[in-house]
Amino acid sequence: MFNLIRKDIVLVKPTLMIMLPILVLSLFQGPSIYIGFLFSIAIIMSAFASDEKTSINTLLNSLPYTRKEIVSSKYIGAFIFLSLVVFTIFIGNLVIHKEITIWKEILFIVCLVMVTISLFFPFSYKFKSQYLLIGTLVLFVLYLTVVNFIFQNINDKIREFVGMLLALQSSQLYLLVGFIVTALYVCSWLLSIRIYSKKIF
Repeated sequence: MFNLIRKDIVLVKPTLMIMLPILVLSLFQGPSIYIGFLFSIAIIMSAFASDEKTSINTLLNSLPYTRKEIVSSKYIGAFIFLSLVVFTIFIGNLVIHKEITIWKEILFIVCLVMVTISLFFPFSYKFKSQYLLIGTLVLFVLYLTVVNFIFQNINDKIREFVGMLLALQSSQLYLLVGFIVTALYVCSWLLSIRIYSKKIF
């Protein structure tokens, strides 16, 4: 399975070489959480989409790997890419803003990405990530419409809500959230294995 993860890293390496410097430059303009979330999802789904062709799946299934290992490599790889983005943000904030990224922001990014991937991966294994892209674009257009014409202060409300969450001091609450997100990620992992094991190429 290590070779499967290594394959994803090699395939997405050109994307990483372009996106990580852009990520660092983006830290001058926007909040770390929003930037970290967007870049993590973009890199992870780029790695996922590289294996969606039927010919590639046929090749993968002809190699000495089980379908469980093929799916597991995606979930492990997603966490590796997420860790790389978080590390880049940490170093970027340290160099650019001369400040250490607080652990709550890092936890927020990790949880947000893990929840999103927990929803995206099973959908993409069942259907295609291109449908997910279309749906995301439609939602983005709806979001822009709502922001510009209906609830123009929705971004401020979102920022206030995130700020309120980051201001919470209960460590037990963070542990509970972490446990729920981890459980969701594992359930998504198992569901994806089940979906992929039944696919015919």
